[in-house]
Amino acid sequence: MGIISLEKSDRLYWLGRYTERVFTTLSVFFEYYDTMIDSDPQAYREFCWQLGIPDVYGSKEVFNWKYLFDEGDTNSIYSNLERAFNNGVALRDELSSTSLSYVQMALDTMKRCGSSRHQHPLLDLQEVIDNLYAFWGSVDDCVEDEECRNIMKTGRYTERLDLYIRLDMDFRWIEKEFMKLRNRITKVQLPYDEPALERIGEIILREKDNWKDNRYVALELLENVL
Repeated sequence: MGIISLEKSDRLYWLGRYTERVFTTLSVFFEYYDTMIDSDPQAYREFCWQLGIPDVYGSKEVFNWKYLFDEGDTNSIYSNLERAFNNGVALRDELSSTSLSYVQMALDTMKRCGSSRHQHPLLDLQEVIDNLYAFWGSVDDCVEDEECRNIMKTGRYTERLDLYIRLDMDFRWIEKEFMKLRNRITKVQLPYDEPALERIGEIILREKDNWKDNRYVALELLENVL
């Protein structure tokens, strides 16, 4: 394909980030949804705090609808998926219509669920996760340019590592995602802050005993790597 323009590189990177943001936050939302039903109707507040989302919802009912489906909420699943799709549309030639169609189907599912106001949408929303799985499989199969794939996956693993740190997930998962990011970022023709990446590696791989103290240091460094 030749040299990728800065604009397309940016869109590829953010397509990777937004699709991963939807995938991971929606998966974690399912867990909080069950908790809100079974034991703690205020559990959504912890979810918002971990992700740095302003708690403007007031109740689990409002949160469950607005966070999932509200187009006017910039933090909603719908808004992030729409951003992913908009970036994808501008990259149709690079992605192929087949790959983009899976993001379109995920967005269509969100629209359908939001308009129905279904009280228990998790089964339908599993389609969104399934379509994003299919999207990444299609990217590996249909996107011929290796640089495009690497830029997208750099965005994907940056977002995943960011979210795993914020959500305080199992440290083994954080180690794994850092290794994926480090492997991918060195393959792309994008300027990145190498000392910041190395410092994150030191914190995660060699200073494990101090993870609780350094967790937010790693997160701040990650925000400035690219």
